[in-house]
Amino acid sequence: MGQGWSWSGFVDYLFNPYILSGAVTTLWLTLAAIAGGLVVGCALALARLSSRRWVAGPAHFYIWVFRGTPLLVQLIIIYTGLPQLGLKLSVIESALLGLILNEAAYLAEIVRGGIQSISAGQTNAARAVGFSSAQTMRYIVMPQAMRLIVPTLGNSINGLLKTTSITSVISMEELLRRTQVLIQEKFMVLELFVVAAIYYLLMTTAWDFIQRRIERHYGRAYGNASAPVVPAEPALEQR
Repeated sequence: MGQGWSWSGFVDYLFNPYILSGAVTTLWLTLAAIAGGLVVGCALALARLSSRRWVAGPAHFYIWVFRGTPLLVQLIIIYTGLPQLGLKLSVIESALLGLILNEAAYLAEIVRGGIQSISAGQTNAARAVGFSSAQTMRYIVMPQAMRLIVPTLGNSINGLLKTTSITSVISMEELLRRTQVLIQEKFMVLELFVVAAIYYLLMTTAWDFIQRRIERHYGRAYGNASAPVVPAEPALEQR
């Protein structure tokens, strides 16, 4: 304590396997949470768009609850509250469940907003040329909605990479938690936090590069996209 900055300590921990393992944990937590969140979020988005109130109502309530309460509180309830009801989860299970449930609420609104941005005229035209509801969603609505969904989804993934640090409060062995453990042992507070910051910066920068490529892909014109859409295009253009 109070010895000032240590370059040797900084360099040593910059490539420390214990820290690297924590960064890997942060990455797979992010990937698992976004995958699970997308599955639940898409289901919630479709439920919110349903004309049946008994379907849309619970979905709206779920989104209201999980967007209106902090992730930290949700994690504590899952990890320490559920065991009181007879459901005991491990640290990893609690962290994954909390991240997925929380992320799903936000992703549901992103997907719903993208779908609703497509004019009703296009879906009506697709129905007029014989497309089913599933075909309309797959070939007409989603290819266009993805242009709006992808940038916002990419920003959510960027944020989730950093949000995983909150799971350290329930002792999840991710990057921040392992940094804190080393700080308690080595007392290199600034050096280790700077190392953690560099890892977060590298991960978010790498994702920014991937996101730009994905956005360029969905931003291209797709006049001759997939075969099932081709017969319907002239009819859609005439409308």
